[in-house]
Amino acid sequence: MGKNILVVADVRHQNVRQVTNEMIGAANELAQGGSVHVAVLGHEVNIPDLGAKGADDVWVVNDESLKNYTPSAYRKAVLEIYRQVNPQVILFAHSAVGKDLAPVVAMRLGLGQISDVTALDVSGDKPLFTRPIYAGKAFTKVTPKAEPYAVTIRPNNLQPYSGSAKTAQTHEVTVSFETPDLATVVREVVQKATGGVDLTEAKIIISGGRGVKSADGFAPLKELADVLGAAVGASRGACDAGYCDYALQIGQTGKVVTPDLYIACGISGAIQHLAGMSSSKVIVAINKDPEAPIFQVADYGIVGDLFEVVPLLTEEFKKVLVNQ
Repeated sequence: MGKNILVVADVRHQNVRQVTNEMIGAANELAQGGSVHVAVLGHEVNIPDLGAKGADDVWVVNDESLKNYTPSAYRKAVLEIYRQVNPQVILFAHSAVGKDLAPVVAMRLGLGQISDVTALDVSGDKPLFTRPIYAGKAFTKVTPKAEPYAVTIRPNNLQPYSGSAKTAQTHEVTVSFETPDLATVVREVVQKATGGVDLTEAKIIISGGRGVKSADGFAPLKELADVLGAAVGASRGACDAGYCDYALQIGQTGKVVTPDLYIACGISGAIQHLAGMSSSKVIVAINKDPEAPIFQVADYGIVGDLFEVVPLLTEEFKKVLVNQ
């Protein structure tokens, strides 16, 4: 018998993020012939054709109270859609918003929650979710004891829907957001623009550590990133040294990323940093110290000065891309 699966779309700057497509793909597997419902919360969000992405129904709450994320307002919107859909599973992105919203919703509904899922197997009687533990040094497989339950999905790990396009029915949902009902109200968001590709969804990341020596030391990394269409990241050491903004930090206390290619430049490989990038599909390490711990997790290692190696890589990639 098919199931109802509710996907809470991950929205940033009025755009639906790529991880939403990955969640819809997982939802179709979990539905087993049932219906996949997608909730889009925000204000004047640019909604793509989610039917082509695998959605059967799209539930839209368009309200100025949802322009900026607040747990009270978003919780209220999700709970309203939950009552109408009555799903067996709710999927959230393991993003800044999802990590905050999922437990709030799960607590209100009395649901169990499985967090930071990186793989899904539905071949058995019950779905089997894989998630990292001990800062990514090990993985555990979890089967939910009862339905309904909530799940957060790590970006760049699951495959988007690959079946035939569907014709999704759109439902406009009206929710009353009265200020006295809300614990917090965001009047304005002031943020530092980092530019470039979003780290958590980037397919390629060029990351720098203390070895870049200064803020100017990130220049060759940015040039390589521009050539490859990559994002630029950093270790905590580089951020603490003031070489770059903490928005670029990757690691246990920063962002967790899973790109197809991760190039670590001048990063020693402290366990705190490895916790944020060790699940990358291919890791390339560039470091002058042949004993640096980063080489233990790297698929490819280059022992050398990053200020000599990175420009050479940039020139070679330019030649390859020009000839394509």
